[in-house]
Amino acid sequence: PTTPYTVIYSKPALLQRDGYVVDADGDPYLNFPVAPGNYRIALRHRNHLGAMLGSAWPLGLDPIATTVLDFRSGLGGSYGTNALRVKNNVRCLWAGDATGNGQIRYTGSANDRDPILIAVGSTTPNATVSNVYDRRDTNLDGVIKYTGTANDRDIILTNVGSTTPNNTRTQQIP
Repeated sequence: PTTPYTVIYSKPALLQRDGYVVDADGDPYLNFPVAPGNYRIALRHRNHLGAMLGSAWPLGLDPIATTVLDFRSGLGGSYGTNALRVKNNVRCLWAGDATGNGQIRYTGSANDRDPILIAVGSTTPNATVSNVYDRRDTNLDGVIKYTGTANDRDIILTNVGSTTPNNTRTQQIP
C-alpha cells in the first residue's frame, strides 16, 4: 500500500497558452498507465510553485468517461494553504521560482531575484537575454530581464507581497 503522497506516476506534458495541459505529442488527453482509481493529481512547472489537489480525483481507462480536471476552477480544492494564486477569479500556479527550490523569495539567501541579475550580467542590469526557455524567465515571454517594463524580477516581488519583500512563498506539495 502507498501513502496518499507517494508519486505513482509522473510525466512531462505541454502547458498551452490557453491554460490547457496536453500530452507531449499534442493529444488532448493525458494518459497515465495506472489502475483505475482515485488519485491526488499534482502539477509542476519549470518556474512556478507546484500544486496538488486537496482530494483524490478519479482516473479511469476511458478518457471520454473521465471528468475533466480543471485546476483553474478550484474543483477538487488544493492541498495546503494558499497553494494557488487567484487572479481574475481563476486559480493559477504561483510564478517566480527562478531557482527551482520550491520557494519564491525576493530577498535573502537563495532568493529568486539574484539568478535573474546574474543571467543578464551583474554589472549590466539593463541588459537582457533573449530567445530563451529558462526558469529565470518568470513571465514566460522568452526574455530574461531584470529592469524595465515586463521584467522578471517584479513577478517575484508581487508574488511574495510587494509591501513585504522579506516574505517567502513555499510550494504546497508534500
